[in-house]
Amino acid sequence: MFLRRAVSTTLPLSRRLFSNNGSHDISKAISELNQEMESVFGEPPPSSLSGSIDNQSMARDLNLSTAEMDGKESFAGLTHIGSKGEAQMVDVSLKDISKRVAIARGKVILGRKVFDLVSANQMGKGDVLSVAKLAGICGAKQTSNLIPLCHNINLTHVRVDLALNPQDFSVEIEGEAASDGKTGVEMEALTAVTVAGLTVYDMCKAASKNIQITDIRLERKTGGKSGDWSRGK
Repeated sequence: MFLRRAVSTTLPLSRRLFSNNGSHDISKAISELNQEMESVFGEPPPSSLSGSIDNQSMARDLNLSTAEMDGKESFAGLTHIGSKGEAQMVDVSLKDISKRVAIARGKVILGRKVFDLVSANQMGKGDVLSVAKLAGICGAKQTSNLIPLCHNINLTHVRVDLALNPQDFSVEIEGEAASDGKTGVEMEALTAVTVAGLTVYDMCKAASKNIQITDIRLERKTGGKSGDWSRGK
């Protein structure tokens, strides 16, 4: 009977302890629990390892539990991750159809020697910029085959432009993708730029292995639930 009363007396505080946010005021809560136990049993809890409450262990366990909960909450913001952390393809069936456009950019730094060859159209494989342009367009149309969780969408437009920049002996690439659908086209625009850049490298690698593909990024997008977005704004 005495033991049941003791348990019922300490239980509400235990609930308060474990419903606390994170490790905030854990030491205070444990101290209050010890005081209640002393008032019930007439003496403080044993100080030996076998009978004492390990404050550090309890705090660590609570912190781990909080971290696990935070991790589960973070999954909610990553649409390609399920509740258990597994990869999944997003169900877009309930999304509204809207006009979606995305523009991406990138750069291929050639170096002066290769830049001059490309400018004069003297590369052994042919017209570098024309081939890379076609490759970028084809790449955009193959995005869902290259990126596992991308949807296979109907593109209404793909544009890939390449321009020589004599300031840093590079090829600047801009890719644009558009669609009337339920999911965005950012990956298609980025894939177009990436594949175009890889093609420039392939066309020029015989002349130099020091070529760099760099600064591939999304510049802006429109449409969809998240609305319009532009880099730097």
